Amino acid sequence: MIQPVDTKDRRAVENEVSSLYLKGFPHGDHAFVSKAFGWVVDSFQGRYRNYQAIDAGYHDLEHTLQGTLCMAYLLSRYQLARARPVLNQRMFELGLLAILLHDTGYLKQHGDDDGTGAKYTLVHVDRSADFAKALLTDKGFPQSEIAAVRNMIHCTGVNLDLAAIDFHSDLERKTGFALGTADLLAQMAAKDYVDKLPMLYSEFAESALFYEGKIEPLGHFTSALDLMQKTPAFWEYYVLPKINQDFEGLYRLLNDPYPDGPNYYLKRIEANMDRLRRQLATAVTG
Repeated sequence: MIQPVDTKDRRAVENEVSSLYLKGFPHGDHAFVSKAFGWVVDSFQGRYRNYQAIDAGYHDLEHTLQGTLCMAYLLSRYQLARARPVLNQRMFELGLLAILLHDTGYLKQHGDDDGTGAKYTLVHVDRSADFAKALLTDKGFPQSEIAAVRNMIHCTGVNLDLAAIDFHSDLERKTGFALGTADLLAQMAAKDYVDKLPMLYSEFAESALFYEGKIEPLGHFTSALDLMQKTPAFWEYYVLPKINQDFEGLYRLLNDPYPDGPNYYLKRIEANMDRLRRQLATAVTG
């Protein structure tokens, strides 16, 4: 059963993810999750190479921890359901690395002092994949595994043609789809998702201004209110079709009990959408 975990507490998330990993692979590397979390926390806190600490307001460390927790639940449930192809220990580990690194593209290097890392919103997926390549090369990972992590990270790209990703196995593809699913579900299910939508808009706006005339902006939002008004439709007409069709309905593995029980993440997202609709209605009538 999925238990609420305080995603502001890095250690609480790390312990839960480690527990899920070792339940699935009792003879796995007991230090792996701690090492992986350490690498990413160091990166977000400005202790890797020439990078500054994260300064993007929405895509912060907690956002990454939320996605990582959901990814661990999803991979654990995939294994418990005996889904095919069979999930092995190494792919579980690479999937965790991919979700931990999937938003490192928001990090700025020292000397990059104009604006925040949010200015890279429109290109952050490619930047994250490049960051992952650099970090995992430093850590001694083989190029084949680095390529797998990069492919998984690209599954988080908005409107990306998933068929264009050169997956090297069906299992790698499934794990990438799990990452894409977890990234969407975790952020929209967060308790403060509705409260942070204006911050998300500010990231879009900063990036649209930074790349003005060079890259097509995301969503064409005119204000924070406009983004909030469009969010229920984003859930209904973009996210739900994407997780059902593009990502092959992997989110259903989170139904408890499987396969027909309630889904913790979907219930929280629907509650957030209801709250947002009430908030918007109050703003109009008020």
